[in-house]
Amino acid sequence: MPKYFKTFWECIGGRDMAYYGYHRISTKEQHLDRGIIEIKRFCENQKIKLESIFTDKITGKNFDRPRYTVLVEDVLRGGDTLIITELDRLGRNKQEILKQLRFLEEKGVRVMVLELPTTLFDLSQMENNLAKMMIETINNMMIELYASMAQAEMEKKEKRQKEGMEAKRLRGEWDEVGRPRAIEQEKFNQEFMRVVQKKVTPTQLQRELGLTSSTYYRYRKNFYENFPEFLQSV
Repeated sequence: MPKYFKTFWECIGGRDMAYYGYHRISTKEQHLDRGIIEIKRFCENQKIKLESIFTDKITGKNFDRPRYTVLVEDVLRGGDTLIITELDRLGRNKQEILKQLRFLEEKGVRVMVLELPTTLFDLSQMENNLAKMMIETINNMMIELYASMAQAEMEKKEKRQKEGMEAKRLRGEWDEVGRPRAIEQEKFNQEFMRVVQKKVTPTQLQRELGLTSSTYYRYRKNFYENFPEFLQSV
């Protein structure tokens, strides 16, 4: 079992330990406030002096975390403590989460995860080595479990999003994947009647409506599926 939380706070070297918080959300989620409030409340209850909370917003597939990068590369030092609400704040999958934990461990930074009570124990204050070893073992097991659960939840969320987009596409509510439909089907049907009545050519109508060929023929297909009687006039 890999050890993600060693007794690294033993290497403080006479320097006072500094506490920092980090929280990130996607733009589709709620405001940052909930995570920030949780971290601040925890520090107040534990009488911890919180230096600052760094926050990032992630958009779509872009997972750049400028504030997190600044925090771990320029701010955190050996003996400091990083407080997060959940493990998935560190990465989008299990491998990335564990990679970040190993990096922080090697840097000498303690990580406290509010959803994992075992990470909140200060093992440096425990005199019983056997008890300390047991807590460390349980802690590592819980981290592995929660990291796996975080990845499973993220994969489930991505699957639901893809299924939702595909359902919209099949209903004609989306033009291409990720883009709103160019025109309402009902509006297209009205305009397409001009083609049926041979008042305009298909090319002319496509140009007038500003549709790509693939989009035009998808709307055309939907039209004939709803009004098969007009197929005779084609």
